[in-house]
Amino acid sequence: MRCDSGRIGGDRWQSLPILQRILHIVLIIGTKIRGLGRHAPSASKHQAYNVYIRSLIRGPHDTGVVLRVPDFLSPKLVGKRFDSHSIPLELLGDLAVLEGMLVEVAKWRYLKENPGRKRSPRKFTDGISLTLTAVGEGSAVAKIALTLAASSLLPTFPTEQQTYLEQARDAIVSAIAAASENKSPTDHLPSSALAYFDRLGRSLLQDEAIEFPRCAEAEPARLTKETRQRLLKAAEVNEWTEEIAVRGVVHEMNQKEMSFEILLTDGGKVPGPVSDQHYETILEAFNSYRQGSRVLIDAIGRFNRSNRLQRIESINHVTLLDPLDLPSQLDELRLLKDGWLDGKGVAPTAEGLDWLSRAFHENYAENLPLPYVYPVAEGAVRAEWSLGKNDVSLEIDLTQRTGNWHWLNLKTDEDEARTLDLRAADDWNWIESKLQALAGTVS
Repeated sequence: MRCDSGRIGGDRWQSLPILQRILHIVLIIGTKIRGLGRHAPSASKHQAYNVYIRSLIRGPHDTGVVLRVPDFLSPKLVGKRFDSHSIPLELLGDLAVLEGMLVEVAKWRYLKENPGRKRSPRKFTDGISLTLTAVGEGSAVAKIALTLAASSLLPTFPTEQQTYLEQARDAIVSAIAAASENKSPTDHLPSSALAYFDRLGRSLLQDEAIEFPRCAEAEPARLTKETRQRLLKAAEVNEWTEEIAVRGVVHEMNQKEMSFEILLTDGGKVPGPVSDQHYETILEAFNSYRQGSRVLIDAIGRFNRSNRLQRIESINHVTLLDPLDLPSQLDELRLLKDGWLDGKGVAPTAEGLDWLSRAFHENYAENLPLPYVYPVAEGAVRAEWSLGKNDVSLEIDLTQRTGNWHWLNLKTDEDEARTLDLRAADDWNWIESKLQALAGTVS
């Protein structure tokens, strides 16, 4: 990342002959002292100098691009999804927010340094673009270049846009660093600019981060889900958006207004729009509401400052779920409180249920029969399969991450018991082979 704000840059600088470089510097020094004495260049000469300088940088075959800073930003994406040195498309949407954010912060910086002006220059935002030029090694490092087109140049050279865009970049990175250190982001950015974090970082998962290098610091500024929350709260916005995955039943649908309402497991009701591509699936879920048909909706949700889901903004995917969908069953167990069994039952922990949901998702094959899930008085969870003449149960200790397997043949009374380590892939493979054999399935 460039840390020399305001310095003349460009891919062609290094390729210029030394004489042209000297002339370039001399001419710029001349333009800087314009108006300081009677021998200073006139405005027309100043304009001619800029035209000449541009011709030096552009060359005879240039398409209009005057200035390009190839290493303007190099954010590093950290997390399992980026270990293959690639960036998911949804994260590119987050990075795309940077261009508009940088321009607005650059305008803010300009007005701050020029208090006599009410607005930025007319061509201040023309021809400015950020482009992803490469994905570097080390998780996934997004190489982002800054390009200023010929039409965007102000009457001064080097361009003021470059200076203020670099200042804007540094201010954004400093605000992220401040939030990660529990300091005030508004020391670096106005609250209106912090509102851009509604989209920047929204696609990050819990164990992921975007690291922005800092010029004078060894440690990068880390944008995580928690850091983003602090930035949004500092922005003093009343609502913000998050990527969500909600399960529930569609209990209301207005086909005229193209809207619906999903009833969540905890009893909450969340409205949302019906798009054409999801109309048939949502209608099917609504028509089978009385049969308890559940759906999984991946969407963008809008939350209030109490972090409560208010409504669905837009839908990415809608999936009709199996009646025995395991995460839905586990969501029902989340509603239990201590004393649920005649005042004595221990409620399963949220952390334990989260682990169990992930464990089944990562290790349980889709072609296997789904179990019924029940709570156990001691805080464990019991999964049961009824497979013809075979009864199978797995009592899962959410703390120790172990499972007590028991199989009973109802006709012969033959049975089998085994303690399994549910943190081990081999034991999940053993469960899979047993269930396939008992259910008569083929992998």
